[in-house]
Amino acid sequence: MKKISILVAENTVIQSIADPQYCFETVNYFLNVKGKPSMFDVQLVGVSNGIRLNKGRYSIHPDKLIDEVYKTDLIIIPALFGDINEALESNKNFIPWIVKQYKSGAEVASLCVGAFLLASTGLLKGKKCSTHWGFIDDFSKMFPDVNVQPGSIITEESGIYTSGGANSYWNLLLHLVEKYTNRETALLISKYFAIEIGRSSQSFFAMFKGQKQHNDEDIKKAQEFIERNIEEKITVEELAEKLAVGRRSLERRFKKATNNSVHEYIQRVKIEAAKRNMETSRKNINEVMFEVGYTDTKAFRTTFKKITGITPVEYRNRYNKIETESIQVE
Repeated sequence: MKKISILVAENTVIQSIADPQYCFETVNYFLNVKGKPSMFDVQLVGVSNGIRLNKGRYSIHPDKLIDEVYKTDLIIIPALFGDINEALESNKNFIPWIVKQYKSGAEVASLCVGAFLLASTGLLKGKKCSTHWGFIDDFSKMFPDVNVQPGSIITEESGIYTSGGANSYWNLLLHLVEKYTNRETALLISKYFAIEIGRSSQSFFAMFKGQKQHNDEDIKKAQEFIERNIEEKITVEELAEKLAVGRRSLERRFKKATNNSVHEYIQRVKIEAAKRNMETSRKNINEVMFEVGYTDTKAFRTTFKKITGITPVEYRNRYNKIETESIQVE
């Protein structure tokens, strides 16, 4: 029987504590119905006898304190909530225990923004990691030695698992169920909870925020110029000339400030504009493509899919908010 320890942590999303417990105990239920023994021993584990979440509305009491758990097979770190630094500080007492258990053979899984607490242990250094798309820039700045995977819903490396944003953690839970049991059980659980199994990307949920949380005023001017002229074919040379800086200096400073190259930033701005257009207008794909400065259908489609994980047609069909006319180009 696999021992699963779900952390009862401060400053967390209560659902990300309750849902893993519900998931693995449901697996046990279905196994018992078939006359089979339970597969998981699920326990809530904390550093104190209880915590209050959501402005004190809810109280959670762990089954055991961490110093009472000498060995476990899987640690689940729930999603953090609110101020990240405050959340990390309030949960720092978990860190030595997580490291000790991992070194003793336990696997560790973080849900959504719980990746910040996992990274604070040092166990993610040099490893792949996913987290909520809205926190990727902050995560990269705080943990530059972690290999962030912006579009991924699940990462797995050396017994460490991470998940993408919000309800994407259900895909990780299904992945763990399949790993510890079998595909048949994972499919049963996915149907029971109405969760799409096998979803691998969160890119199409992401909203590009412009990456202006830096102090380089020249780079902010370059960003603003790009965003005002999405229909134009902007070159690095043109931007450098407008700012009266050298091309190499511009590229170096742009990358440092935004974590994107100039070319990557231009692509992201254009694709974000295309996404918004597809969500709210009746324009066909060609019209949208021309409005964001693309003339080559193949190049537009390739770039769109690279950034969002799906094709323009798939995105439009999924997110368009009004009755649409027939789409002419894929």
